[in-house]
Amino acid sequence: MSGTLLVTGGSGGIGAATCRLAAQRGYDVAIGFADNAAAASAVAEDVRKAGRRAVTVRADVADSDQVRAMFAQVDGELGPLNAFFNNAGILFAGTRFMDIGEAQLDRMIAINFKGAYIAAQEAARRLAKSRGGPGGAIVNMSSMLAKLGGGVENNDYGATKAAIEAMTIGMAKELASDGVRVNAVRPGLIDTEIHARAGDPGRVGRLMGSVPLGRAGFPEDVAEAVLWLLSDQAAYTTGTILDVAGGRGI
Repeated sequence: MSGTLLVTGGSGGIGAATCRLAAQRGYDVAIGFADNAAAASAVAEDVRKAGRRAVTVRADVADSDQVRAMFAQVDGELGPLNAFFNNAGILFAGTRFMDIGEAQLDRMIAINFKGAYIAAQEAARRLAKSRGGPGGAIVNMSSMLAKLGGGVENNDYGATKAAIEAMTIGMAKELASDGVRVNAVRPGLIDTEIHARAGDPGRVGRLMGSVPLGRAGFPEDVAEAVLWLLSDQAAYTTGTILDVAGGRGI
């Protein structure tokens, strides 16, 4: 499958890698971003160099109105969607469960769950054949910390990602008759800037011993999984949570 793909959190890390690979696979790409316009523009330029159309769309996914405006902008500038990577998310510095404050919890839920939920609804409304859509595929972003319960000191993050997995399975059951496949990727320890942004730049190195394959993952490792789940090669795959974790968590 190719066509038009929207990626939230597309300006860096796994999102950016997915945008670039999607262009190579024949997609026009909308790059959603929260604040780094320069990074989003650089990704868009790479998409265009691959011969595809690109648009950058600013949206804080914690704001439902901005999420809806993002989808409307993509409709107007790139045309109908047939693929969506629900990727935007945040990670705070590790905090013991007893010490996680309400403000942090509210922000985590607002972005990692509620924002992702509203975005998934907007995508589904556009893709569903019963609403005049073309069908298509959605990939949600989970994390190995959903399986590990947040590991140590990231319980809030792990809890939101567990909710994403439950949402994915429910979506897959409901949307199958509408021609929409819904899956999720569950990355493990991936070497991206999210760790430094969370105030823990040494996290990847510190946890490397927990990965049976002996290395951290690259954003491109996850992007390959996302593009497979979006593709016609995964036409009989829905409701699946695909680990991309080097064996971590087994």
